[in-house]
Parts: sequence; C-alpha cells; structure tokens
Amino acid sequence: MTTSLSTQPDQSRPRRHRGPRLTPKLAIGSTIVILTVLFGAVGPLVVGNPSTVRDIAMTPPSSDFILGTTQTGQDVFAQLAYATRGSLTIGVVVGVLTLVLSAFFGVVGAFAGGWLDDAFSLLSNVMLVIPGLPLVIVISSYVSDKSIWLVAFILAITGWAGSARVLRGFTLSVRNRDYVLAAQVAGEKRWRILAVEILPNLIPLLASQVVFAIISGILGEAGLSFLGLGASGTFTWGTMLYFAQNGLALRLGAWWWFVPPGLMLALFGAALSMINFSIDETINPKLRTATTAARKRRKAPRAAAPSTTRIEEAVA
Repeated sequence: MTTSLSTQPDQSRPRRHRGPRLTPKLAIGSTIVILTVLFGAVGPLVVGNPSTVRDIAMTPPSSDFILGTTQTGQDVFAQLAYATRGSLTIGVVVGVLTLVLSAFFGVVGAFAGGWLDDAFSLLSNVMLVIPGLPLVIVISSYVSDKSIWLVAFILAITGWAGSARVLRGFTLSVRNRDYVLAAQVAGEKRWRILAVEILPNLIPLLASQVVFAIISGILGEAGLSFLGLGASGTFTWGTMLYFAQNGLALRLGAWWWFVPPGLMLALFGAALSMINFSIDETINPKLRTATTAARKRRKAPRAAAPSTTRIEEAVA
C-alpha cells in the first residue's frame, strides 16, 4: 500500500510553467508573426520582378495588380513581398548580433568579474552615452553602397549596450545564489557553471532582449531608409515608404503604395511587442501576479451571476 502511494504523482505541487502562458496577446502576436514570416518566405517565389517598369502608372488595385502599381508601373504587391523578406532579414540579423554582443559583454563579463567586468562595463557605458541614431546616420552617410548585412551590422553595433547592462545586472544576481556557490565549492569548472547553472536562468530574459532587438532593428532600418540612408538596391518596408514619399503618393492619393508597407510595419511591431510582453510576464513575478489577478477579477462577475439567479429563484 505504501509503495502504491509513493508511486503516484504528487498532486499538491503546482506545475511550473517554463515558458510564457498562452494568453490572447501571445496567440495574436504569434499568429501575426507566423503569417508575416510565411509571406516574406513564400511571397517572393510566386510574384514577378518588383523592378519591372510598365506603361501603366499609378493604377489602383485590380485583378491584374492586387495592390496597384507605382508611378513607373511597378507592381506594389511584388515589392511588398520582397520588402517583407528584406525587413525580416535585417531584423533577424540585428537580433542575433545583439544577442551575441550583449551576452558576451554582459553575461561573460559579470560572471568573470574583476578587471574584465570593469572593462566590459566601461565599454557598455561609453556605447550608451554615444547617441545611437546620429552615429548610425554618420556611418551610413559615409558608405555609398550599403547592403542589408552592412545596415544590420551598423544597427547591431549601436544598439547592444542597453541589453548588455540588463544582462549584467541579472547575471550578478544569479551568480550569488546558493546553488551557484555550491557548484563553485564542489569544484565545478567555470565554463560548466556558466553554461549549466547561470545561462538556463537567463533564457527568458535573452528571448525578451532578442525580440526587442528585432523590433529596434526593423524600425531603425525603416527610419534610415525613409531618410534615404538605408540599404541600396534592396526592397524593405522603409525603402517602399521612401520611394512612395518621393513619388508624391500621398498628394496624388495613391494610398495603395504607402499604406501596405506602413501597415505591415505597424502590425509586425505590435505583434512582437505582444510576444515581448508575454515573455515579460514570465520574467517578472509581480507583472505575472497582476495579470492573474486582473484575469480573476474579470471572471468573478460571470461566476457570481448564476449564484445570484439561484438566490432570486429561491426567494420567489
């Protein structure tokens, strides 16, 4: 009898959620992101050449051209498909480079301590003091032929310091916990302590930093392209808005030229923000508690309504 009871799972222990809860924000944000990624991956394979010039300028959406044409007769839908791929590529590259740089200068420096942590912290502070957007504009203005990779590299170099500071503070907190100190006393190798004891606790924060870096990279590239300093010879959401502005699309009423890239930019940014907020609920216990309490308050009136109805029936 004792053996059978001991083999049963302990129902009194609450299950730990290792990932973000499936909230409406997470579901909506993930759906928009997946659809956008599919459009950017499959769209360029089925549309024609976005640079093809035709003698049908500024035609509104029709059966031949879903989103109409530009002032030179170029297919706006084809441009949007290639622009989605270009913007997503820049966002992913910026996110990966920012993750590598911030993890190296933030996590490794804080774990190593000593003069290495001081040097990495000083470099992060210097990069935080330097204004990012003017530096990006100056660097971009001196390079005439800019590829997507160069623009992404510039945006990552100027945007990793803030994430590094956040990761450094959290790593210093985790480094002083009991299980890390016990691993050090047990003689574990330093690289194993970093990889097994510290990094798994940083995964939600690293995921949040990557999502934020992708948003910053896409918006930063769109701002540079709108100023004429973006990637050359490549379609992105920012370059579409730039060409629409130069083509007087707003003045001529060609809404099909500037609304789709602006809408895609806004929707994708909002979707990533929803995902980032869901990750923040996992990281921050206070935010998670507040969200759970708000959800219970919304369910309380619906749960109380049947009991009130039964009381009224009993009185009648």
